[in-house]
Amino acid sequence: MSTTITPLHPVGPFPPGLLPPLAPAPAEQAGPGARRRHAALAVLSAFAAMLLLLALAFHGYVAWVIAHPYVPALTSNPLAAKGLAYDDVAFPSKSGRTTVHGWYIPAAVSGGGASATLAAAGAEGGPAPAKAAAVPASDRTVVFSHGYGANREETWVPMYDLAELLHGLHYNVFMFDYGYASSGVRTPATGGREESQQLLAAVQYARSQGAGEVVVWGFSMGAGTALQAALQTDASDRIDAMLLDSLFLPTGDSLYSNVQQYLKDLPRYPSVPLIKWMLPFFTGVHLDSLPVRQVLQTPYPMPVFIMHGTDDAIASVSTAKRIAADQQNALSRSWVVQGGKHELLFKTRPKEYIQRAALFLSQVDASYKTAKEADAGKVA
Repeated sequence: MSTTITPLHPVGPFPPGLLPPLAPAPAEQAGPGARRRHAALAVLSAFAAMLLLLALAFHGYVAWVIAHPYVPALTSNPLAAKGLAYDDVAFPSKSGRTTVHGWYIPAAVSGGGASATLAAAGAEGGPAPAKAAAVPASDRTVVFSHGYGANREETWVPMYDLAELLHGLHYNVFMFDYGYASSGVRTPATGGREESQQLLAAVQYARSQGAGEVVVWGFSMGAGTALQAALQTDASDRIDAMLLDSLFLPTGDSLYSNVQQYLKDLPRYPSVPLIKWMLPFFTGVHLDSLPVRQVLQTPYPMPVFIMHGTDDAIASVSTAKRIAADQQNALSRSWVVQGGKHELLFKTRPKEYIQRAALFLSQVDASYKTAKEADAGKVA
């Protein structure tokens, strides 16, 4: 008796190593409803991918703008604006990666006023004013450190008025542009990493011109950059004192506060993490690698005068108070202006602003001269 065995699968020639399908493929079994669901899923997936790409592109653009802020071109110069003679100079940053462009305004060399005023009178053919007794070249220099999104003019501070004031007090003045505002080749803003190297080079330049006492007067991010630079000084770029107006430190919180000035409905998450992640692609610097924590914990050896407004929407007054509270130099102080707004302290309280700044500078100068005389006595 023979038994017939029916194979489970059709018998036939199959490629070596392959088995025939056990059942029809799912797609072959799918009906019209399943195909519609698959099509809808594909459309939704494509839409989600498009939204993700748009979100990445938007945050990438925001990161690019932060790294390359719009800064207007220079509109004047010290001679045209205030009759102050100046030298147009350029030199490498301390790191050597960028170039610093600036104006060096030497102190008046005669008691009657600025040397530029005398020169201008002679050039116009008019009688030159009688010169007062000669005053020695000044060994005191103030280096201005401008804020983000501005250049060395920073008209809302206003920088030319302060330069004129300091010139009248027999200070040399150095005004320069950070790389992102350069009158030469512009470079990305780095939150203070390369800017601190540019500031230290400016201090070195001031010392190369004979300055024994160098004061940095910083505004907004320029003030925060001064704090970063002061962590890295040596004998050639020593900073003897700092005036810090509306100081700004680059953190996730301050980044979000600034972006909100233009995009009020932007959510904190995931916007801040995305922007922070993208910034290094344009700047080469990660925000979290900046020495912000060190700045917040450092009692600086030199006198520090911090000026800040209670209504500053860009830089928190609490940060300024925290830094001021940690300072231990006998000449360090702070001034919290009630109702004061970001970088508008001079315009809202001009007389008091000048009085406080001038008093601080005079005390710093007196301390410097005392130390200089003491050193001279030791040598003798």
